[in-house]
Amino acid sequence: MKRYKLLLVEDDVNFGAVLKSYLELNDFTVDWVNDGKDAMPRFESSVYDLVLLDVMLPNVDGFSIANNIKATGSNVPFIFITAKTLRNDIVEGYKTGADDYITKPFDSEILLYKIKAILGRGISDKSNKPSDHFEIGAFNFDYRSRFLLNTHTNEKQTLSPKESELLMMLISQNEEILPKALALNRIWGDANYFTSRSMDVYVAKLRKLLASDNRIKIITQHGSGYRLITEK
Repeated sequence: MKRYKLLLVEDDVNFGAVLKSYLELNDFTVDWVNDGKDAMPRFESSVYDLVLLDVMLPNVDGFSIANNIKATGSNVPFIFITAKTLRNDIVEGYKTGADDYITKPFDSEILLYKIKAILGRGISDKSNKPSDHFEIGAFNFDYRSRFLLNTHTNEKQTLSPKESELLMMLISQNEEILPKALALNRIWGDANYFTSRSMDVYVAKLRKLLASDNRIKIITQHGSGYRLITEK
C-alpha cells in the first residue's frame, strides 16, 4: 500500500508536533515547517500528495502559500486548518482552491477521514482515465509502450523511460507549467544541479523528437519549469 506524503505548515509547535505524530501513526509520511517562508522551498523540494496549511503564519500567510502553490501549476490538494473563523476568511480560503477549510479546535479523526476522502478521490480520478494514448499535434503518443508515432509520415520512435515519463508529465499539465522541481524529484529522485542539467538535456531531446510539427512548443519558463503547448 502506498504511504502518502503530506506537507504540514503550522507555526504552533505543540499542536504541530502532536498532529504530525498522529498522522504518522496513521501511516502517513509528514514533513512539517513552522514558518511560512519555509513552505514553498520545502514544497518544491519533494512531491506531496496533500498539503495542510495554517493561515496565520510568520512571514508568509497560508492564503499566499496556497496561491504560490497554484502558480507553479501543481494540482496538489490542500486543506486549511486554522483558528480564523470569520465568513470572509472561509470564503477567501475556498477562493484559493482549497479542498476543505477546517476551523480549530477540531476532531483529529474527522481530519483524518477528510484527508483519506480527498486522496481516495484522486485515485478514482486516475482510474477513470480511458487509456495511455495521447494526441499531440501530428503525433500519437503511447505512454505504456513508449512509442511516439508521426501520423503524417508513419515514422515511429521509441522513447527512453525518462523521455516517456517527462513527456507524460508535460502533457498532464494541460498546457500549464510543469514545475521543474516536481519533475526532477519524480523522475530523477532528486533536485540538484546535476539532475537539473540532465533534465535540460532530456527537454532538448523531446524538442528534437517533436520538431517536425512546428505547432508543438516546449517553452522554458525561467525559474519555474516548462510548458508543452500545441498552437492552433
